[in-house]
Amino acid sequence: MDQQDELHMKKAFSLLLILGLLTACARVATQRDTPSPSEPTVGASPSPPAATATVDEFGPYRNAWQRLIDELKLQGIKNEDVLHAMETVPRIQFVPIDYLDQAYDNHALPIGYGQTISQPYIVAWMTELLELQPGEKVLEIGTGSGYQAAILAELGYAEVYTIEIVPELAESAVERLEKLGYTNIHTKQGDGYYGWPEEAPFDAIIVTAAPDHLPAPLVEQLKPNGRLVIPIGPPGWYQTLWKFVFKDSELVGYNLGGVGFVPFTGPGVEQHATEQSATP
Repeated sequence: MDQQDELHMKKAFSLLLILGLLTACARVATQRDTPSPSEPTVGASPSPPAATATVDEFGPYRNAWQRLIDELKLQGIKNEDVLHAMETVPRIQFVPIDYLDQAYDNHALPIGYGQTISQPYIVAWMTELLELQPGEKVLEIGTGSGYQAAILAELGYAEVYTIEIVPELAESAVERLEKLGYTNIHTKQGDGYYGWPEEAPFDAIIVTAAPDHLPAPLVEQLKPNGRLVIPIGPPGWYQTLWKFVFKDSELVGYNLGGVGFVPFTGPGVEQHATEQSATP
């Protein structure tokens, strides 16, 4: 292959990655912008957490699972530990029964209470961005069904902490994770805006819902050289995925492009909004 052919191939592959990312973002945003039967409507009582699958994930869904892993590789996921975790954790155990046929599709799915299980590509990408090393502590904000926490735990060398604000989702996630053998994940029900100060500091923090600003308590709970991966932006539309890194006591931010997440909720963001509106 001559240099010109090689250049054409690199350009083609780069275009493929860009198109893949745009498709991924669009899928996530579409999932969140489109109401589903398992999500609450304004004025209605919150919907219960959806029942999840107990089927054999190595049966009729095995081919779909492998196709998903192949797609993740094409979209640019390279970390072998992350790919192994994605190949090992059965996503079908974390999705509602009504969506079994979409368990290994590369898009988000509703799990009740207006929350979602994130798109597999986004899960893998954000995990890769954390750059976790053996012995490090990682905090997840937004347990949801527990899928992201299971992926982090499956890496096998990081101590995982995760917080969920919805009590029912927190309870069901604990039961699911324990049933699947993930007894090394530290769980907590509460407002993730304030992090987990009793267990801080953390080497890495991953946030799976989007505030419209960077929460100061999370920054304060990062170790030197700590990494924070978080979507930031207005609710109901695209946000920006950011990676923040502490370098020489300075927080450096990297804009990684558009994504779509459910909004960050709870007293923390509400108090911040009140304080901002009161500021002249």
